[in-house]
Amino acid sequence: MRPTTPADESISPFEIKLGSSALNDLKSRIRNARFAEGLEDSQFHYGTRPEYMRKVAKYWLSSYNWTKEQEEINKFAHFKTSIEGLDIHFMHIKPNLQPGQKAIPLMMLHGWPGSFYEFLKIAPMMTDPLAHGGQSDDVFELICPTIPGFTFSEASHKKGLNALAVARIYDKLMKRLGFDKYYIQGGDWGAAIVTKMALIAPKSILGLHTNMATPRVPFQPLLLLIGSYFPNLVFSSKDDQEKVFPVGEKFTDLLLETGYMHIQATKPDTIGQALDDSPIGLAAYILEKFSTGTNKHNRNRDDGGIEENWKLDEVLTNIMLYWMTNSMTTAMRFYKENIAELFQEPIYEITVPTAVADFPNEFNRPPEQWTRKQFVDLVQFSIMPRGGHFAAFEVPSLLAQDIRKFVKAVEARRST
Repeated sequence: MRPTTPADESISPFEIKLGSSALNDLKSRIRNARFAEGLEDSQFHYGTRPEYMRKVAKYWLSSYNWTKEQEEINKFAHFKTSIEGLDIHFMHIKPNLQPGQKAIPLMMLHGWPGSFYEFLKIAPMMTDPLAHGGQSDDVFELICPTIPGFTFSEASHKKGLNALAVARIYDKLMKRLGFDKYYIQGGDWGAAIVTKMALIAPKSILGLHTNMATPRVPFQPLLLLIGSYFPNLVFSSKDDQEKVFPVGEKFTDLLLETGYMHIQATKPDTIGQALDDSPIGLAAYILEKFSTGTNKHNRNRDDGGIEENWKLDEVLTNIMLYWMTNSMTTAMRFYKENIAELFQEPIYEITVPTAVADFPNEFNRPPEQWTRKQFVDLVQFSIMPRGGHFAAFEVPSLLAQDIRKFVKAVEARRST
């Protein structure tokens, strides 16, 4: 029997370097883009306004500087390593430690249509808090991996790469980096992945922090029906009642903003090919999510409220990471691999210490009462003062403070 070759577990430095030919092709496509005519008084109710996309296209061509943005991204340490046959990209950001000081390992996970780029603002706050307006000398060592199929992580070549598989890969990554115990944080798909990590590797997870908890409880549809008439019978808290009821109003909001989810959970390759072929189409698709993901009322604005939260360079850089890696189709497949089974899998309890940051403009806000039933060691449930779906990208200082508060509480428990 032929001996098997040991798996390559080496970790290699990685530099983001996209060539001029790709940039020239991008500019040519933008120049030749065709735009629809917008409707009067439609704002963002029909999606990203064509008039706004004309503005974005002009800025993209005349003012946006990818070379400068690439240099900024490469100031952070990037690596690649092969796990389960896939090349996994990750940032590994180490703090400058003082004598006797120890860093707390923290993995932070992005979702769709975000990327590791979402964490560039929060990273200095976590690794060097005193130099960035913080008041704590606790420092974190950050590991920010890219989900397989997104930007610089290799896409699966077979069906079935779901959140559970990625959770297994990421636990292996942390072990490969020498962390037997560590903290995890995530929103969007990152939230689903960290929850799976807590399920399959509870002895490794010191604590789980999420800004998008989606608790499930037994007889949930029946409880929603009863609560529509008698909310006090379902939730003792007025705050929880207002998050869930009236069900019809909340469901209508979800219908208005989740059409993309149904497409991506059923036929991602169809729309994916269109987006991978058109930079304007890709940008319009992603910008719409950044608009109402930060505040649903942004659909009432001509500019979608996008530049109220970010510089246009920032959102374009996130779009560029998808465009230059031709990865929108493979990223959207993650919905196909996960959505159907989310409604079929059994309800399970998460036993690791958990914190939930409940941002007011998140679409599906978790009732604390239900959250405590599934996350049975809920150390912290924070009602955040502002912010939406892309918390690390939108309000990094608030998220950093909440993570730090949670970890401090858990570390205090561990030391007693």
